[in-house]
Amino acid sequence: METIEVKLADRSYPIHIGAGLLANADLLKQSIAAEQILVISNEIVAPLYLGRLASVFGRRNLHKHILPDGERHKTLGSFAAILDTLIEAGFHRDACIVALGGGVVGDIAGYAAASYQRGIDFVQVPTTLLAQVDSSVGGKTAVNHPRAKNMIGAFYQPRAVLTDTDTLGTLPPRELAAGLAEVIKYGLIVDAGFFGWLEEHVDALLALDRAALTHAIRRSCEIKAEIVAEDEHERGRRALLNLGHTFGHALESLGGYTRWLHGEAVAIGMALAARTSCALGWVAEADCERIEALLRRAGLPVATGDFTPEAVLERMQLDKKAGRDGLKLILLEAIGRGVVRAAPDSSVLRQVLAA
Repeated sequence: METIEVKLADRSYPIHIGAGLLANADLLKQSIAAEQILVISNEIVAPLYLGRLASVFGRRNLHKHILPDGERHKTLGSFAAILDTLIEAGFHRDACIVALGGGVVGDIAGYAAASYQRGIDFVQVPTTLLAQVDSSVGGKTAVNHPRAKNMIGAFYQPRAVLTDTDTLGTLPPRELAAGLAEVIKYGLIVDAGFFGWLEEHVDALLALDRAALTHAIRRSCEIKAEIVAEDEHERGRRALLNLGHTFGHALESLGGYTRWLHGEAVAIGMALAARTSCALGWVAEADCERIEALLRRAGLPVATGDFTPEAVLERMQLDKKAGRDGLKLILLEAIGRGVVRAAPDSSVLRQVLAA
């Protein structure tokens, strides 16, 4: 097991990474100390891992809440149902919510923990690559609005993140590829050397090579933990972590949260961000081709399909990073050097989207 710390003073917490962590009873009991526990999972993950987790806490007051699978269920209705479960079971303020699943489960469980009695403990047990390298770390919790993703939520940090890499063995290939989009993102925004490593090892990652996966997860978490410690509430550098997300979130909402997985939409968004950077003269055509080649090798899309530029631009205006000064985008000055900039003229974006 390897451990990385997210350093946030008295709210610091560990990210434990290793194989077989769900079988480590001592670690689970140490990380989840509450007497009342609500495990939130979904209909896919729960049959695989909930029994294993529950067996460790057999003598405690453990309840479960099972969500339908999919981004389209990350709604205020699902959030309210979790609160109903907490209230009906008589959960106190010293209880703990455990998020067992991917990004949807972690986001909605964290928001419920942040809201119930103005905040109770929660622990992330991510079971998808995307959740392990991104959404479980940093304290962003949210639900979606039909017209815009993650518009309702809170910054609320977990007590711990327990990443059992063995859970990736049951992950469908499409979900694994979606997680790789977020891994690639870290190389693009701050670490050109890591991007090069990914080019060399993407096949090993897709083949679930344990050493390669552990390195990719650890390096991704190291980068995110450092950025979050510096800028917890995204007032500056943390915005870099949204590379590709403004485009991607617009596409997700246009597709009714069913057409693409989150990581697939982010992959398209990163390709668009690179092409926008190229249109502005910041990166070379060869860099765009290199980025798109790695995304394709990872099994990810790089084009918007049949949505019009106007439709995408309209949804982009609903992005959380849009303010009184207009929309901001995360673009590239080079592979390994992301920057936060005001969005260029809509004619530039329309041309990139049309292409």
